[in-house]
Amino acid sequence: MYIREVELKNFRNYEHLNLKFNENVNFIIGNNAQGKTNLLESIFICSMGKSFRTSKDPEMIRFEKDFSKIKVTAQKKLFPVDVEITLRKDQGKSIKVNGMNISRTSDLLENLYIVIFSPEDLKIVKDEPEKRRKFIDRELCMLKPSYLDSLTNYKKVILQRNNYLKERNIDSSVLDIWDIQLAKYGSKIISMRNDFIEKINEISARIHGNITDGKENLRIEYDPNIKIVNNLENELYNSIKKSQPSDMRLRTTTRGPHRDDISFYIDDINVRSFGSQGQQRTAALSLKLAELDLIKAETGEKAILLLDDVMSELDAGRQEYLIKTLSDIQLFITTTEINDNLEKAASKGKIFTVENGKIKP
Repeated sequence: MYIREVELKNFRNYEHLNLKFNENVNFIIGNNAQGKTNLLESIFICSMGKSFRTSKDPEMIRFEKDFSKIKVTAQKKLFPVDVEITLRKDQGKSIKVNGMNISRTSDLLENLYIVIFSPEDLKIVKDEPEKRRKFIDRELCMLKPSYLDSLTNYKKVILQRNNYLKERNIDSSVLDIWDIQLAKYGSKIISMRNDFIEKINEISARIHGNITDGKENLRIEYDPNIKIVNNLENELYNSIKKSQPSDMRLRTTTRGPHRDDISFYIDDINVRSFGSQGQQRTAALSLKLAELDLIKAETGEKAILLLDDVMSELDAGRQEYLIKTLSDIQLFITTTEINDNLEKAASKGKIFTVENGKIKP
């Protein structure tokens, strides 16, 4: 799939914008704080229904304006798709797909397949577990909308349980009500995460071997908060119930998928603890590229890749590998300049120059 056109009105520092894109490579060039990432953000929100930068929709509305509108027109393998999102300061968010209003974010997720790759993603191996859980959640929400439903329900229940744990008098029978719900939704999350990591591990290992010319073997493992067994819901319920005394003492829920993590190993050595910065970055790059392959395998569609100022963080060899490998999908690359490694790709694509919310082809 590829994006044909983007229309923006009152989005971030863009008052009005209408751009048509190249099917292969699109370079967005400009100095910092001119609006390069804002353009990528507008594309991403039409895929996931939310930003990769903020959880507060009003922040994306242009200063002193009451609303913002984003429209992305894309071509999938068999048919075109239009996604239009309107953000209002006082009335929230409305979403249309092919002119039809939708009320659930899960109904949006299978329309545009977008992968974002930013300098922050290069730190995923060594950053805190929350960043790695967010990576898994973002990918699974796109691939399996039912995952979003389970995740949303799980978060609601755990918020209620944690609020109750902060009260002075706690009744374990009341906790049991939430524990049953946590086990129901949490077991679905763990099962889908486990399946996802198994698939992404296989693809990442192949890609990592290619990047390192077979010199390194990458392995990605899922580190769930409980043991993976056949009756996962029952196992999780027993684990949560067993932890009730400590939860009451700590006033928070200590068992469940909200404490999950993933680990990276190169030749059986833990990359987070003992890997070099170069190894950590190569593992992160392998993981992001594996996202693209998995989306194609699961959906039959080629995802669109947004590279947000990430080229300057990669050495010449990794830059060259990235451009060569991704020649068959649509790329959006933000950068302050086009170096020698990007020159060839730029000659086949389209270049846009950004300055203070204005873009010139």
